Formats: sequence, structure tokens, C-alpha cells
Amino acid sequence: MSDLDPEYQDFEEDEEPDFGPHGDAGIDHAVVSGTFSLDGQTFDVENNIWVIGDDAECVVIDAPHDVAEILKVIDDRRVIAILCTHGHDDHVRFAPDLGRATGARVLLHGDDLPVWRLTHRKDPDGALRDGQLIPIAGIDLRVIHTPGHTPGAVCFYAEEFPGYDNGVLFTGDTLFEGGPGATGRSFSDHDQIVESIRTRLLTLPDDTEVLTGHGPSTTIGAERANVN
Repeated sequence: MSDLDPEYQDFEEDEEPDFGPHGDAGIDHAVVSGTFSLDGQTFDVENNIWVIGDDAECVVIDAPHDVAEILKVIDDRRVIAILCTHGHDDHVRFAPDLGRATGARVLLHGDDLPVWRLTHRKDPDGALRDGQLIPIAGIDLRVIHTPGHTPGAVCFYAEEFPGYDNGVLFTGDTLFEGGPGATGRSFSDHDQIVESIRTRLLTLPDDTEVLTGHGPSTTIGAERANVN
């Protein structure tokens, strides 16, 4: 990550946001429509918005298409961070705008900076690291680096989450109902995404709830036979 802009720094412990008192964590969800563009092609897409937190504070996973719609889901809560699963434009196009609207930092894995820079001139505010724990509303989201869909694609895993006996996994575009996310475009690698899923995600309990970047939710157990 030697090519990082001076303002793009690792998310060090002494720089972590000031997390407030914790209530019961919950997950809010909305679906927004827009486009995804790469390699000279543009596609109509629908993206899931995931907001994790309690009544006072939250984090937002990805910032697709519509800041106003995301702000509706946030309501009047303090946004601790905007967590990017990867750098494709349908997931990060409005991340800087959402950061300005909420005062939250935008965080992305450093390996996805080349993808991010296809959309934005200014780099995000900080770096996500494999194994990093992001505390929010009494639970910890663990960053899992899962390259393949893009080099810096990550998932966020909460081993313990109220209402989910075997935890929750937010997979972005790495794992969907039906199997791995798309490859075959710039920055993607099919063998790598399969290896990431097999070694990093399929090790989780079968009943782990999988909340995806597009489309319906699934479970780890339901997708075992679909990863090849």
C-alpha cells in the first residue's frame, strides 16, 4: 500500500471513533436502484443497504445510488463509519457524499484503491484490514479479506448478534444465493474468489445468516454445494 495518498491511512486503534453507550444491536435494510459501470458496459442493478447499530449509533455497509434513501434508514443516529465491501461504483459512488452528510469516515481495503479510483479522485478516509474488529452497539464486526470479485473485497462477520443464533455475515458481492459473485471483468479472478469463499467463509457455521450486496439472503450451509 505504498502508493496511498498521504491522507489515506490505516485505521489505527488510537484513531478509532468514540463509540458511545450500547443498546441492543439491530439490522436495518433497504433496496435502492441504480447502475453499475465497468469495462465500458453499464448495467441496471438493485443494491441492498445494510445499517447495523442501535438507536444511538450505527455503521453503514456500502453507499449505493441514493444518499437520501440511506439517510432515511439512518434516521437521526450517529454514523460511526461507512464500511465498503469493495470498490465497484455501485457500492461506493455516493460514499464520499454520505460521509460529508454524516461526518463519518469512509473505510476501504487498500487493495481496492485501483478500483475506487475509477470512480473517485480523492481516496477514502481509512483502510480496512483483515481481522480488524469494528465495535458497534455492543457487537463486533470482523473484517474478512475475500479477494476475487475485486482484489480488496471484504466481508463483515458478527459471530454474536441478537436474534441470530449462529451469527451474521455481510458478503457484499463475494457470496450470493446461488454461489460466488461475478468474475470475468477487470480486477476479478474466479479461482481466487472460490478459494476465498472456501477458506474464509465456508469455515463458518452452516446456519450463519448471509446478507448480500444484491438480492435475497441465504446461509453458509445453503451455499456449500454452489461454490465451485
